[in-house]
Amino acid sequence: MSKTNTVSAAPKKVNYARRKNLVAYSFILPNFIGFVCLTLIPIAFSFVLSVCEWDAGNASAVTFVGLNNFKKMISDSTFLISIKNTAYYSIGVVPCTLALSLLLAMLMNCNLKGRTFFRAVIFFPYVASLVAVAVVWNALFHPDSGPVNQLLTALGVQNPPRWAASTVWAMPTLILLSIWKNVGYYTVVYLAALQGIPRELREAATIDGANAFQRFKSITWPMVTPTTFFVTIMLTIYTFKVFDIMYITTQGGPGRSTNVLVYHIYNKAFISLQFGYASTLSIVLFAIVLVITLLQFRVEKKFTSYL
Repeated sequence: MSKTNTVSAAPKKVNYARRKNLVAYSFILPNFIGFVCLTLIPIAFSFVLSVCEWDAGNASAVTFVGLNNFKKMISDSTFLISIKNTAYYSIGVVPCTLALSLLLAMLMNCNLKGRTFFRAVIFFPYVASLVAVAVVWNALFHPDSGPVNQLLTALGVQNPPRWAASTVWAMPTLILLSIWKNVGYYTVVYLAALQGIPRELREAATIDGANAFQRFKSITWPMVTPTTFFVTIMLTIYTFKVFDIMYITTQGGPGRSTNVLVYHIYNKAFISLQFGYASTLSIVLFAIVLVITLLQFRVEKKFTSYL
């Protein structure tokens, strides 16, 4: 009797497990369909277009050109300038945002009066509309009527910077805007990591006579190292695919001083309608970000093993 019950219960268990799997897959399926249709297929199509010419006006006008697009890219002066501008932007944004985020997180982790209010103030620019933030930023740094230049003039500066209207100062202006816009999010990330450090470690170090710098060097920094690598990778990817800030504020100008790689891809694809060449540039961008990310993972492994 018990054997019969066991045999009959086995198919029920299989059907129940199968039903549970179907329910789980039904939740995943819409996201998977969206990923395939909106991400995977366009990426595969970009690889195909990178060796073709297509102006999108005629679906049958796709012409195979081999490596001509890559040869064209090497002689494209705007491409070389956009790579330089992207590297400049990345070098300016990543370390400054990382250091300022960690500093603010350490301050917000202390027992300060009104720290909840200051946390909200720091995080607000991140959730604010980029269009609104860019408009306010342009007003603040307006070369003629902006309060920043008016303050500099009042302090005795004879020729204050032209900021976004200058080929020299346009990129530093956008770097400052990006730091101010994103520092709140990474401050919250660091704050979560700092709150995960056991208080007993700091108390024991204080009892042993360690000062604030020694506690940071021996306890805080090693404990937040994984978070630091996460922030570095996310910031690096963000800076290499930045487009919206340049589009809203400077449109790649003045001249080509803020024409970053993604903005150059946008111009080639949707202004010049050179979708094949734009796909080639996209593949190069993908390769650059992939190589940098893999290098960062290798550095993280070596640094973690060293600690």
